[in-house]
Amino acid sequence: MKKKFLLSLVILLSVRFAFAQNYAPFDEASTVQFKIKNFGFNVEGSFKGLKGSIEFNPENATAAKFNVSVDANTVNTDNDMRDNHLREDSYFDVKNHPRISFVSTKITGSNKAGTFFIFGNLEMKGITKEISFPFTATATDGGFIFKGEFKINRRDFKVGGSSTLSDNVDIILNITAKK
Repeated sequence: MKKKFLLSLVILLSVRFAFAQNYAPFDEASTVQFKIKNFGFNVEGSFKGLKGSIEFNPENATAAKFNVSVDANTVNTDNDMRDNHLREDSYFDVKNHPRISFVSTKITGSNKAGTFFIFGNLEMKGITKEISFPFTATATDGGFIFKGEFKINRRDFKVGGSSTLSDNVDIILNITAKK
């Protein structure tokens, strides 16, 4: 009887940890930043209004799912005039495309503990492109901190047209997610 109980308990715990846990991104503790060169100088900015859902268990990364977005209207480069220009239709067109979103399609592990690879679709201005990048997941009290960086070509999303602006944009993520 005791062996059956222990076996049942082990199976129950194994099933519980095999499935992803549900988390929500915590906007106030997260940062979504970007860097781009303009006239050869680095311009940095950020977005807020992070929303979505994250299903994640580091022991079963292939079952993980990320569906997150930011509010495009919150673009902030510490320059109100530039930020208002970036909200216009030639850049982020926030009136017609209020959110920038990412939905994962696949997540894999890596050779390094706590590091994973994520594949998915980034949508900006109604244009969807596949992207992939490595990220780390660090357990915290009641959740995770996910960190990752990737590059995109802004022209792929029809963002801006200036020849003084670099085509490549670095995106830096530091996302806190809680149950």
